Amino acid sequence: METDALFTLAGPAAPVGPVGVDGFIPAGADSPLAVRMRPTSLDELVGQEHLLAPGAPLRQLVSGAAPMSIVLWGPPGSGKTTIAHLVARATDRRFVAMSALNAGVKDVRAVIETARRQRRAGGAQTVLFIDEVHRFSKTQQDALLAAVEDRTVTLLAATTENPYFSVISPLLSRCVLLTLQPLDDAAVRELLRRAVADERGLRDALTLEPEAEEHLVRLAAGDVRKALTALEAAAASASAVGAGRIALTTAEQAVDTAAVRYDRDGDAHYDVISAFIKSMRGSDVDAALHWLARMLVAGEDARFVARRLVIFASEDVGMADPGALGVATAAAHAVEYVGLPEAQLNLAQAVIHLATAPKSNSATSALGAALADVRSGRGGPVPRGLRDAHYAGSKGLGHGAGYRYPHDDQRGVVTQQYVPEDLVGTNYYRPSQHGAERTVADRLPLLRRIVRGLPAPAAHSPEAAPVGGATGSGGRPRRADDGGAHEGGRNAAEEGHQ
Repeated sequence: METDALFTLAGPAAPVGPVGVDGFIPAGADSPLAVRMRPTSLDELVGQEHLLAPGAPLRQLVSGAAPMSIVLWGPPGSGKTTIAHLVARATDRRFVAMSALNAGVKDVRAVIETARRQRRAGGAQTVLFIDEVHRFSKTQQDALLAAVEDRTVTLLAATTENPYFSVISPLLSRCVLLTLQPLDDAAVRELLRRAVADERGLRDALTLEPEAEEHLVRLAAGDVRKALTALEAAAASASAVGAGRIALTTAEQAVDTAAVRYDRDGDAHYDVISAFIKSMRGSDVDAALHWLARMLVAGEDARFVARRLVIFASEDVGMADPGALGVATAAAHAVEYVGLPEAQLNLAQAVIHLATAPKSNSATSALGAALADVRSGRGGPVPRGLRDAHYAGSKGLGHGAGYRYPHDDQRGVVTQQYVPEDLVGTNYYRPSQHGAERTVADRLPLLRRIVRGLPAPAAHSPEAAPVGGATGSGGRPRRADDGGAHEGGRNAAEEGHQ
């Protein structure tokens, strides 16, 4: 797009040229509800309280008190474009908007050159808003560096992608990074009610029933634009049949999504995640996919689901399939890097892998047993041969004396005491015979025999027998209702009960 395809705002004045992006013109009666309901001042902004404190960078940017460049990072519908509108309306600076979707280096340089000429002539400072800045190439971002550095322009960049990956470091270091959070349910609900009553919205022409309101809040999942779009569609459907209210069925039909009975803060949240975990643990991949779909449709935080998968990969699959942790971690990264809705595919792939993988809780049981010993006071000083011998005077204290370097032995393992004195002979790890862990189970007795300097076990010795039997796959007795919240497992304070 050419430079004259941009527009300039000086204070509250109307645009003097064609619109660049995102409807930066006064909203008309036929504008989308989400556009009509954009806040006109910071006082109308809902959510992002952490950025609205007196003297905070966001307030300084909107008021023009400080010409700092800012990168706004947040999910769709969290208010990035709204903040750009507020900046455009609240200052006497020249405001130029462009989208990284259709702008190039030529456009960026043209804006900078115009800003430089106006600055030399004593004109207003230029605020350059770039939407979707993560779509700019490195070369395009490089073109901004000098102008941002010398404040020829004040950059206001918006992105839904992690700027530490999508914005070049030199540009990011010249900006203040403000992270916008998804709006919580209370904020979305407040904005829905405002849209129903406000003169810019539905003007109280319709009543939004509580169940329909809750449905729209759930569907929004923190994206207020999505909530207002769904409300507008539901209002149109109700008006078309002469109804004076928006019922749940109307809201469902308008957005073509069934209401899922699911409260992200109530018992259903814990019940569904518990069913999800237990279905994977029980290797019922179809059930696991159902519960995953149930959470996604209900608007559950995908990051919460991803965390559960990462924990499950070690807690319930563990050494039976060591690659499962990599799969789960990659899915969690995809949720952050790609985002919804596409990241649903990454979550589904990880769920299928984990549900169909061989299972072992040996890592969980081993850590739990070790933690129990430490907490009960078992243990002692670090053996002298294992102590740090790299600082001056350490050898005089006997540190490192007698230490045997395993790589000097052709077997790669030597006889040596690695545990404190009162833990000699203690076995924490009890491998299962499932999946890849079977190989570890076959090798472990030999490793322990060499390390501990023990004679080879007799063929009928319990040490030579397969590990398992009446206990769980990792040696821990099974419980009738094993939700997995045992010692050494997940962080219950963070994730809640399941």
